[in-house]
Amino acid sequence: MYKKIAKSVAKVTGMSILGLGLLSNSLLADNYPSKPVNVVVGFGIGGSADRMTRTMSTFLSDELDGRVKVVNKKGAGTQIAANYVLKKPADGYTIFASTFAPYLANTILSGGAKYSMEDFDFINIQWFDFELLAVNKNSKYNNMVDLLNAIKNNPKEIKAAVVQGSGGHLILKLLLDKYNIPQENLNLVTYSSGGKARTAVAGGQVDLIAISAQGSESIREFIKPLAIVKDKRMKQWDAPTLNDSIASLGIKLPVFSGSMRGFAVSKDMKEKYPLRYKKLTEAMQRTLATKSVQKFLSKSDIGYTWTGPEKSNELILESYNIFKSYSHLLKQ
Repeated sequence: MYKKIAKSVAKVTGMSILGLGLLSNSLLADNYPSKPVNVVVGFGIGGSADRMTRTMSTFLSDELDGRVKVVNKKGAGTQIAANYVLKKPADGYTIFASTFAPYLANTILSGGAKYSMEDFDFINIQWFDFELLAVNKNSKYNNMVDLLNAIKNNPKEIKAAVVQGSGGHLILKLLLDKYNIPQENLNLVTYSSGGKARTAVAGGQVDLIAISAQGSESIREFIKPLAIVKDKRMKQWDAPTLNDSIASLGIKLPVFSGSMRGFAVSKDMKEKYPLRYKKLTEAMQRTLATKSVQKFLSKSDIGYTWTGPEKSNELILESYNIFKSYSHLLKQ
């Protein structure tokens, strides 16, 4: 309908083909969204990224005045979802929702992905998480030094759970490397989801876990926290920072955000449909600025930070470069 209107206007005014294209694109942008917007989640139903997306979809649809649908495309460490998004038209009707750091980076560094981080524009990182190192509540280990020495002196005795390619996975690998412990000394079990890894340590199938902290509230009563990967202590977890906990060993590890969850689109959308991009971005910003939404997300243990496109893209790239520097450890 809008194309017909644009053509009629062009006939009356003698508008050039270029002017016709600009008017047509502007009219279409004003009507965005005229059909459901699909938000593609890189994980299955029930995980942290999925919970964030399903909660946000309801509020975002109100701001956009259009239907927002959630589509789960799990597998290959979010590579299936990423490829799906990039193959769709870059018209604003396909949004990518995921735990971008570190999973998207790992699909490129070790998963054989054909795309790059620059193929995406990260609209907003709204949920930052940090890594928690904890043992089963009945463990005899009460600090990281004793635990690391046990791994060093008793090969294969300690069994640990991590999500494949996660921040926790990298942290454990770095700890072994910095303390000159052979990687094979730790009996490391990798899982495809945080839920399975947490169940393993809560049930005593493994001794140690290194995983995102905020997602671990459900197993708090079954674990004993030993350290958190932060610059300073957090009141939510009664544990020292990782570097404080291992200071007596004379080693220090880089501190980085374990997980960054949020929303992105293909970079072509911003270039082809700048007005739609602007409308989508502003709708997301207004959603997260709404007090009732903040209260609901907080109660649901979901982050609600408005970081914005510029800073979000900067942070994602920084995280990518960290994982790139140590990606060789995750292949061992």
